Amino acid sequence: MADDDDFILVEDEETTSMPEIEPSGEKSLPESNPSSRFSGLSEKIKDQVDAVRDRLKPRIQDSKETLLAENVEDISIDLDGTYSFEWSIKGMDCPDCAGKAKRALMKLPGIHEVMISATLGTVEIRMDLGVVHTSKVSSLLTSLGHEPDLPWNRIQGVTATGLAERNGLTRSELRQTMLQIPSVIDVRFIDASIEIQILTDIPANIVTDRSERLTSIVGSSPSLLEVRNTRLDQGQWRLVSSVPAIAILIVIILSNETKLLPEFNENMLMFFTLIGVSFSGWRMFLDAWGGLISKEFGFQLLTSLAVIGAFFGGHWAEALMVSILVAIAAHMEESALIKAREAMQGGLDRLPRRARKVKSIGNITGISLAVPTQQISVMNQMKECGVEDDLVSVELLVDGDHVEIRSGEIVPVDGIVVEGIGSLNRAPLTGESIPVRVTKGDEVNAGLVLDRGPITVKATAVGSATRLSGLIEEVRTFRDRPPRIQGSIEAFSRWWVPTVLVGAPLAGIISGDVRLTLLLWVVACPCALLLAAPVPHAAALSVASLAGVVARGGDALEAASHVDLALLDKTGTLTSGHPRLHDIHLAKSQKKDNILKIAAGLEKRSNHPYAAVILKEAGQIGAAKITSLKDGNAGVEGVHGGKQVMFGRKDWIEENGISIPPEILQDIDKTMGLSILSKGKSAIAAFTFIHDDLRPGAAEMIHDLQSIGVAVELLSGDRQEAVEALGKEIGIPAIQCRGEIDPEGKAVWVERRSQGRRTLMAGDGFNDAAALAVADVGVAVGSGEQVNLDAADVLIPGEDPRAITSFLKIAKKTRAIVRFNLLLSILVTVFLVGAVMLGLDNLAIAVAVHELSAFVVILNGAFLASAGNRVSLFLSIFSSLFQDYYDAFKLLFSKESPL
Repeated sequence: MADDDDFILVEDEETTSMPEIEPSGEKSLPESNPSSRFSGLSEKIKDQVDAVRDRLKPRIQDSKETLLAENVEDISIDLDGTYSFEWSIKGMDCPDCAGKAKRALMKLPGIHEVMISATLGTVEIRMDLGVVHTSKVSSLLTSLGHEPDLPWNRIQGVTATGLAERNGLTRSELRQTMLQIPSVIDVRFIDASIEIQILTDIPANIVTDRSERLTSIVGSSPSLLEVRNTRLDQGQWRLVSSVPAIAILIVIILSNETKLLPEFNENMLMFFTLIGVSFSGWRMFLDAWGGLISKEFGFQLLTSLAVIGAFFGGHWAEALMVSILVAIAAHMEESALIKAREAMQGGLDRLPRRARKVKSIGNITGISLAVPTQQISVMNQMKECGVEDDLVSVELLVDGDHVEIRSGEIVPVDGIVVEGIGSLNRAPLTGESIPVRVTKGDEVNAGLVLDRGPITVKATAVGSATRLSGLIEEVRTFRDRPPRIQGSIEAFSRWWVPTVLVGAPLAGIISGDVRLTLLLWVVACPCALLLAAPVPHAAALSVASLAGVVARGGDALEAASHVDLALLDKTGTLTSGHPRLHDIHLAKSQKKDNILKIAAGLEKRSNHPYAAVILKEAGQIGAAKITSLKDGNAGVEGVHGGKQVMFGRKDWIEENGISIPPEILQDIDKTMGLSILSKGKSAIAAFTFIHDDLRPGAAEMIHDLQSIGVAVELLSGDRQEAVEALGKEIGIPAIQCRGEIDPEGKAVWVERRSQGRRTLMAGDGFNDAAALAVADVGVAVGSGEQVNLDAADVLIPGEDPRAITSFLKIAKKTRAIVRFNLLLSILVTVFLVGAVMLGLDNLAIAVAVHELSAFVVILNGAFLASAGNRVSLFLSIFSSLFQDYYDAFKLLFSKESPL
């Protein structure tokens, strides 16, 4: 064939693991001599260099692609309007980087809103598809060093050249055409194959539009296969390129410093240093150039200037050491952030936008199937198992659809289990530490994680109609909301960096020492300061979410860390608000089981609060058959065994001429609820009820609050005697119990107490909204309703009051870590600037100390979210570094690429 690409890839079966087809179409034979091995290695390196060239395209080919675009029909013009997209990105390890990327994106036409999370490594964008493409957004982010963290999908059965000829385009025009498809992020050609990166969590109409446009280009419904990436990403290139630089550095040190090798002349040293710096610093230089183009200056620009200055000043070893240190440190910082992000997973994190819809229920295998895409000729490999499943957009689901959920997956819908047995992690909702067993007939909620499965669920609510959807969106919003302290730090950074850029050269001119300028450029960059608060705050909010606590961002954490007085509403916070059976006092010759049966029979159709308690207590005993059942003025009555039976208030029983034996009224606490059961003309039992059931853990919470220096006051609308009795039971002195106070009175009292103390008010949310609003920290307990969160700073959807103490402990621990981080970053910066001004002349040491401070700050935040200790976390990061080196070189020399 004239062209290697002019053939169709024949794939008779859905291959999941097979070698790449050689361009010649012939099976490659094992290499048998050094020259052939070297040739193979050269080809592999050439492929990787091609990958670098592809990544450079956003920087060096914008004008060329603009010209191409003029000759290519805009195939996405029909689908305009404003849409939101979100995807993960790499290299996002600093709030300053996030701010620069956001400002750069906002300069693009058609961009309405941008949210970039440095703590989660995600970008969320609201954009007009009639003005700008998703690929353009990703291209700009890539130019700033933040390429998409998305899988590559190969379009099966076609080649790049063949497809270009079919559409009457060149290969470059074909790529540009495909990049115009909404939700297509990037396109690349590897040998004969076409691979694309696409967004999956997108609206259904975007999915349909993408499928139709790909079909029009390919000629048939495209089949996508997710493939293992065969090219090094930016982080892996950073590691690989540092190795030759390290080797050159060692040679220079052995030659010119220790004299163990023959000494090189200046020209040779310059040549070797140029090669080493080009290898290890190219990523840094490209990021700096991207920042210059976007008019966003950062640490990469400062270090690039320092390396260039050291090179032209003849400081060969230092130029190499700085470029190597920056490359390795950047990778380690990102690795530490990834560890922190992994520890943050879970809790009320997010609702999945795709679900595995089951079309026909058979035997659930429990074997996870990797479905490459949604809505585009998805390859179904489970038909032989009797199950047809498909990943579809949640927006396409309706009530009644069956959805399969597998182990470790997030529940996508509210629903009822119709098949399977699983364990559901309800900790974020209820605070329960042990997963709850769910089986047929049990209810599950979207947003919670199925620890063990699989189960099949019949959907009862989807999307925004699910119980926790609003709450989950709040969690994500609050986690990325910068606290006031972070705003102050970023404002300082925007002033400080330009000052350093201008001030350092002035200091160098005044002192007559150019190296002073280089050193100040490096050590004065506030990287650690910018990371001091957001990483610990995001980690703490995730930890709190796992404990069933939703807080309004870092400011709520900061306020909670200062609380010294907790004001607790009795009903709904410490008590359930539901009655509980205390005791049954029997008349002579009566049996408890028989009494419960009669009472349950009478209450079977009642909606009185006591009725549910009686029926629950009867349990397996069952209810007696009662005829002629009817409601009375203050109870219920009927006929059992030919005699009239009545169950109700004591005065109502007496009004009906029923005698009450004295023995059943002995030792009854008058503060409790009382109901009398009679048969015939005599009472046969007295039931006593506790009006409010004390929640488990309430007394423990009071003790824990007092142990961390937080005073407690109890507020309630109940009688003062009842409030004091409850206070005595859980350890609150009578003087700190305040009863007979209405909602308005609670707000006035809390406001008064807040004048001299840092207060936390916890209540049921709705009735206590005013009191929650005036407290320094308002906590709504026991409800997931959005109205409660509007008034409160913190929401605890579960019913365990101990979550309040857990949240305060997390807040205080976070404050300590943030203070340490701020102090460390400021002291390191002041120390380094002072040392440079006093004569520190080693650029490499300055860079090492500067980068180490940023690494420690990230490590502290990761430690807050991790279950281990600092030492093990530190060692795991270094272990990951060596593993990443191994993986990068393995990929560089690998000949196989499929999953």
